[in-house]
This record gives sequence, C-alpha cells and structure tokens, in this order.
Amino acid sequence: MKKILFICGSLNQTTQMHQIAMHLMNEHECYFTPYYADGIEDLAARMGWLGFTVLGGRHRRETDAYLKKHELNVDLRGERRSYDLVVTCSDLIIQKNLRGKKIVLVQEGITEPEGFMYQLVKWLKLPRYLANTSTNGLSDAYDLFCVASEGYADHFIRKGVRAEKIAVTGIPNFDNIISFQNNTFPYRDYVLAVTTPFRETFRFDDRVSFIKKCVQIAGNRQLIFKLHPMENAPRAIREIGIHAPGASVFTHGNVSHMIANASVVITQQSTSTFVAVGLGKETHSYLNITELGRLMPIQNGGVSAAQIGRACLRVLNAPAKDAIEAKGKARRPQALPEHS
Repeated sequence: MKKILFICGSLNQTTQMHQIAMHLMNEHECYFTPYYADGIEDLAARMGWLGFTVLGGRHRRETDAYLKKHELNVDLRGERRSYDLVVTCSDLIIQKNLRGKKIVLVQEGITEPEGFMYQLVKWLKLPRYLANTSTNGLSDAYDLFCVASEGYADHFIRKGVRAEKIAVTGIPNFDNIISFQNNTFPYRDYVLAVTTPFRETFRFDDRVSFIKKCVQIAGNRQLIFKLHPMENAPRAIREIGIHAPGASVFTHGNVSHMIANASVVITQQSTSTFVAVGLGKETHSYLNITELGRLMPIQNGGVSAAQIGRACLRVLNAPAKDAIEAKGKARRPQALPEHS
C-alpha cells in the first residue's frame, strides 16, 4: 500500500477530496490535512490574520470538524509521513515539503476573471494567491490537473497550462446538478441572492448597489440572501437589514439546495452560478452567463470522483515525475471514460 496525502481547504474542497479518497482507500493509505502554508503566510495564519482564507477562520474550523466527524486519518501539514502522491485542491501555494513529489491538482469550481491583479501577478511574478483563483493551474508543479469540462481545458490552455497535463474528468459536487432538486430546504419560489466576499479579500464591492438591485429584481416576491462562508456576516446582515428590510438571510446551509428551490438566482461571482445555469433558472450575475455555459462542468451523474481516483492511480503507478509524459508535445487534454 502506498501513502496518499489529500490537502483540503474550504468545506467544498474538503468534501471533494474525501469523495476522491473513497475510491483509493481500499488499496492505499489515505491521509488528510487542512490547507497550510510556509514562511510569512504560515506566520500570518498562526497569528489569526488570515481568517478570511482557507488557511484559517471558518474554513479551517469546518474542515477540522468534517475530518473528525468522518473519522479520517489526519496528518497535519503532511509532516509525519513520506507520501507517494499528493492530491490538492489548489496550487496557489505549493508547500515546501511537497515539492518534487507526484501531485494531482483538482479544480474546485469556477475561476475568477483575469483582472488587473491577475495581470500584475503574471508580469511581476508575484505570489499567485494574490490574484485568487484566477491563477489556478499556473504553478506547473503538478503531474496532472483534473478539470471540470472541455471548456475549462481550453480556458486553462489559453492561460498557459500545458495540454498534456490536463485531464477532463468533471469535478465532484458539480457533476450531478439535477440531484440538488431532491432536498429538504423548506422554502420555494423565491428570489435568491448569493454573495461573494470581495471586501474580505481586499477587492471592491458596491454592496449597497447590489442589495438594491436584488430588491428591484425581487419585486413583491420573497427575497433570500445566502452569505458566503468567508463574509463578515454581522456587517452583511446589518446592510441587508437597512437596504432590503424584510429579506431573509442565511449564513449556513446548502446553497445548491437553495438554488434548486428558487425561481430566480442572483450572484456576484460564485461557483454556485453553475448550479443556477445548469438547472435553467433565471440567472443574474456579474459573470458572463454565455461563457459559463461553455465552461459548465460535465454532468456525468456523479462519477467524477471515481474518474479522478483512476487518474490518481495512473500518476501513482507511473515512473517518478513521468506520470503522463509527452513533454514538449502538444496534444489535446484527456477525457477519461465515465465508468470503471
């Protein structure tokens, strides 16, 4: 049995890592760690200054609770063992103790637009995390990058990711959108507004204008706000109370279930927009809806985790650092079969 380390992050990323691991646990030793960093980033996280990121705050608490609830093997920072394979939810940071190891990167969800910070990071070679998820996949430190769709494969290739390192597998949590219609969320036929933590990640957000737009779209219909887990909830609730009196606010809960029961969905910049578009909801978003249709994750009935698991085995069993070789050769990304 070989040893595999799964690096978690947000609850969405953590549940994806667990689903993939379930297809490898019978044959190999699987361990999990919350997301971590080195150097100044690690110091900042330990000081509690990065609670708005996956390095701390609610994300870290929810991941710790999930790993404990499911009795998963935890190896904090991957320091207690030497691993044959690492499966990670993000390459914005490549941790020092993992460099040189076989790595499979898994796309979590939507990637942010390539704004000014993205260009600055690329031009000045600044830390990738400064541009958030717009720089996902650009480390080139992994052996294989499992992505959501052919549209996303093209998207990443255009940004500089090598085609021979991409496998189109679909991604867990967003590969069976229709299943979200089977839920116990008690409300129906409302207007749902899903927020994004722009301010918490040092980006501009005219939140008052957004709230007023939501009120306008809702009209006489019930308006519900679902806050992002990273948001400053007291501030957001206070603002909604002032500018959308009568609206309901949820800080927790399954946003996909809420979307499934809504008549209209309004988002800022959220992966959950895929759910709204996939279910044919009337959707208003800062994102380009037409582009989202092209990028839509493969709907394969929920077999993405199994496909990624098989891809992990290919990397694990390949010669060291030659996992999917064809280096220097341009070829289309791989679409793995949907069934074992």
